[in-house]
Amino acid sequence: MEDLAGEGGRGRTKRQRLAGELRRLRDLAGISGRDLAHRIGISQSKVSRIESGSVVPSLPEVTAWGEAVEAPTPTREFLADLTQAAFTEMHTWREALQRQTHLQDEIREQEDQAHVVRVYQPTIVPGLLQTAEYARRVFSLFDPPYSEGDLPMVVAARLQRQLALYDESRTFEFLITEAALRLRPGTPRLLLAQLDRVASLSTLENVRIGLIPQDGEALVCPSNGFTLYESDGSAGDSFVEVEVTHMRLTVRDADDIATYHRQWSVLAAMAIYDDAARQFLAKLSADIRDMAR
Repeated sequence: MEDLAGEGGRGRTKRQRLAGELRRLRDLAGISGRDLAHRIGISQSKVSRIESGSVVPSLPEVTAWGEAVEAPTPTREFLADLTQAAFTEMHTWREALQRQTHLQDEIREQEDQAHVVRVYQPTIVPGLLQTAEYARRVFSLFDPPYSEGDLPMVVAARLQRQLALYDESRTFEFLITEAALRLRPGTPRLLLAQLDRVASLSTLENVRIGLIPQDGEALVCPSNGFTLYESDGSAGDSFVEVEVTHMRLTVRDADDIATYHRQWSVLAAMAIYDDAARQFLAKLSADIRDMAR
């Protein structure tokens, strides 16, 4: 446990730290993954996913793991604390960007592991739908700021993420408020191109885009955007990411995830889709052209 508290633990998420400790304890006990799975009543594949950090085990599973490897009481208590902490992780933007130039590759890895990605965005057009110039303008406004030299790399990485939209084996759903669609991080021409991009992507079979008009009755008022990641595997593979001004939160607790699912369902009921959404975008574009004259 010294490694987790000292230098070796820095820069690692609590989920990764828990995975590493569980794997270390199993190795020390000389128990195979297959044997451990049998002892605690889960599949061998889940043991592998837990040890890779792709799945956060439940507290009963961690307790059973500690018993199976005959870990001492202080270690079991430490594992319990780390498990509880792993269900909601906090990552400040400043700290994350001190370790790497940008986070787009990390986000793409998360998206690649999900079968369904659901994005609610109340302030800007979601990154997976952004044009290159819109993305560049948004990144230029980021705080802490990106350097001018890093911006091309960050934009290119965001556009690389968008290739996933054309994978028909996966589903992407978006809910975007009218306020987000009207936000203009550049010229009217830039925003018109962005709205056209949203309309075009809405025709993909595996992409569903819902727009939430301002003149409709609000049935729920989430204070921040969020993304639901859902796997076609076990429930433990699902999680939510919430972005706030200075950090992002990763939520893995089942009850908390259920809260975001409920909010998504209500927001989805407020939205318009398909031809109605494209007609709304066309009207919005006409308004922007009139204002630019």
